[in-house]
Amino acid sequence: MTQLTPALMFEGRAAEALDLYFSLFPGARVIGRQEYGPDGPGAPGTIMTAEVELAGQRLRVSDSPIPHAFTFTPSLSLFVDRLALADFERLFTGLAAGGEVLMPPDTYGFSTHFAWVNDRFGVSWQLNVP
Repeated sequence: MTQLTPALMFEGRAAEALDLYFSLFPGARVIGRQEYGPDGPGAPGTIMTAEVELAGQRLRVSDSPIPHAFTFTPSLSLFVDRLALADFERLFTGLAAGGEVLMPPDTYGFSTHFAWVNDRFGVSWQLNVP
């Protein structure tokens, strides 16, 4: 059966990003992970490919050995919904640290608490307490 999995491509910081995400999402797990070795093409120890699960969502993560003229864009974001207020505040604080707040926590007329941030790696997150 065909499967659709969101993919996040970093340039050498995938493991650092996963460390942050695993610290913020209880129950996160690695499904599989392969690192580049000494024969490349990526830097040894960087992630060739990994599949992880965050909040029940599978993600594919990799470090590209090829420099690109692009990075993440908020046009595509990870939407974390049905959060308890304490979890919302913890995730907002952790993901916004060193990143960019696109929409600060507020009600915005459609949610009791909503925020949109780009984390320090450029990944875009929408956080919602219904």
